[in-house]
Amino acid sequence: MDQPKARILVVEDDPAILKGLCDVLVFNGYGADGVADGIIGCESALSGQYDLVLLDVMLPGMDGFSICRQIRNKRPAQPVIILTAKGSEDDVVTGFTAGADDYVSKPFSLRELMVRVEAVLRRSGKPLGDEQIRYGDILFDGRNLQAVCRDRAEALTRREMDIIVYLFRHRDRIVSKGELLTEVWHYKDPEVETRTVDIHMLKLRKKIASLASGLVLIQTVRGEGYRLEPDQ
Repeated sequence: MDQPKARILVVEDDPAILKGLCDVLVFNGYGADGVADGIIGCESALSGQYDLVLLDVMLPGMDGFSICRQIRNKRPAQPVIILTAKGSEDDVVTGFTAGADDYVSKPFSLRELMVRVEAVLRRSGKPLGDEQIRYGDILFDGRNLQAVCRDRAEALTRREMDIIVYLFRHRDRIVSKGELLTEVWHYKDPEVETRTVDIHMLKLRKKIASLASGLVLIQTVRGEGYRLEPDQ
């Protein structure tokens, strides 16, 4: 029997959704285990047996955001996708703040789910930003995942550091959202509908502005994409 492409833990308390997700993942060649309780799900996620965790927000015992924070604290490289309510941007932002790599909004299409799963698995273990970059007065430190300006520091997520590194490497031109989805998020289909880039950019800009008051390091070029402001 062929080995599964990856082992995935699904933490979801709705029995129909849990079974459906596991069946779809197995059909697509993955190994899948399902857990309906938050506390058990957290323990399973921290066991180190899984290549990816699919994590619902509303769970008995422990909510998904709390589980995600524990995973990030104890297993910082563990890929996590949050399952959110349709259109709940607050859940998406909270999920990314807790350390999620991506999100899927319910109800979701099977195509969208597999795009997200495959993209997160492709980019796990392939971080762009293990280096250090100094841009203006800010040092972006990929080894310690922080941005430092004089005597102030802001923690960065791995994805935020990857964004900075990619924009820095291509600072002589505009980088489109589709290019970021392909090269940083590793989506095969950059046309997939997602606000992941927008939300990450919003959070990253806030962190940069808190370090250097008023600094707009990442410029949005309407209809085109993003670029770094020239380093003065």
